[in-house]
Amino acid sequence: MWSLIQYETHGPDAVRVGVLHEDTILALPNGWPKDMLTLLENWHHHEAELHVVDPLDLVEVVDARVVLPITHPRKVICAGANFYDHAAEMGTARPNPDDLPFFFLKPPTTALAGPYDTLRVKDVDAAGLDWEIELAVIIADRCRDVPADQVDDHIAGYTVSNDLSARLKFPRPNAVLAPFAFDWIQHKAFDQSCPIGPGITPAWQVRNPNDLSLRLRLNGVVKQDSSTTHMVVDVQHLVSAISHSLTLEPGDVILTGTPAGVGMPRNEYLRHGDVIDAEIEGLGRITNTIESV
Repeated sequence: MWSLIQYETHGPDAVRVGVLHEDTILALPNGWPKDMLTLLENWHHHEAELHVVDPLDLVEVVDARVVLPITHPRKVICAGANFYDHAAEMGTARPNPDDLPFFFLKPPTTALAGPYDTLRVKDVDAAGLDWEIELAVIIADRCRDVPADQVDDHIAGYTVSNDLSARLKFPRPNAVLAPFAFDWIQHKAFDQSCPIGPGITPAWQVRNPNDLSLRLRLNGVVKQDSSTTHMVVDVQHLVSAISHSLTLEPGDVILTGTPAGVGMPRNEYLRHGDVIDAEIEGLGRITNTIESV
């Protein structure tokens, strides 16, 4: 199994699209798009060629590092309360799979971070910074009102994500009206609040996105250990639901929710120097260090 990545070197073309296979960075042949978004904007043109890519035929890139897999996607869409056990630990009502899923947005240019980036967060201790491992879907083409049984035709691949949340900045006690009592911008949309990666694993390599193990460790200690089998709404119905509210575009990133094991119910939050490892079966691992600024 391999994934599409963006990697950085010290040459004139600093960031290029390549392949990650068994922790080795490999170059695609000449003629491929230089950045991931351009490749995704022509996904169905390149898809047949990608099906026959053999990592053993590619050349290793030395002195390179893996960076954010997709730069400047148009949207980052997040599903909330999509695991029964996470809803239970947060004290919410049991989600109904027949209800419309809940979604919110993160700003794509500033919220996304690379798979091994240091995450610089303003005054971490005051933020109540929490972790949330999530499977992320990468959209292949422009689409709208997609039936659930046709969603797979519009998915390019999958990646690992961590939907960081500033829990202590969420409530607004002096809100002028009840709908303004929660500050979703400070809670979810702050800079580097969504590390993803290490690459985009093409959808045809993922046996079943609704049956993948997820595991998150904080400083080596397992905090979340679950599976996408426990999602309230599966990948296909989630993507279908949001496609009925807005047009999806190539490269859009859709986070599918987190399982139990987040810090808030135990009053446990991230601190300066903490290291978070988030891993999804077959998709790889991202490792990020927290730095308070």
